[in-house]
Amino acid sequence: MVKNAATLGRSGVQDFVLIRASALVMLAYLLFLVGYLVTTPELTFAAWQGLFASGAMKVFTLLALFSVLIHGWIGLWQVVTDYIKPAKLRAFLLFVINVVLLAYLASGVVVLWGV
Repeated sequence: MVKNAATLGRSGVQDFVLIRASALVMLAYLLFLVGYLVTTPELTFAAWQGLFASGAMKVFTLLALFSVLIHGWIGLWQVVTDYIKPAKLRAFLLFVINVVLLAYLASGVVVLWGV
């Protein structure tokens, strides 16, 4: 069995499962937010702040954020490894992608837990 340290899972099957599971979490989060927006008669800052003040919503949002990062990492890793052939360019692009995704995670956590 060939192992690659850059993949998120240990195999293609695990990456397949992770990308599908993260897509389901993102879909659930999107449907919840759309449902909230449709059923809230008057969307004010106080209502929006109240929604994100609850611990359950913070955990759900953090789970959705991790899902976006997992989904993005696996998808972009697959695209970069398929289409970028020079090893140094591929390594640089994957490094940049990692830095950007970690910055998204850090800023998301700061914004989410700052409410």
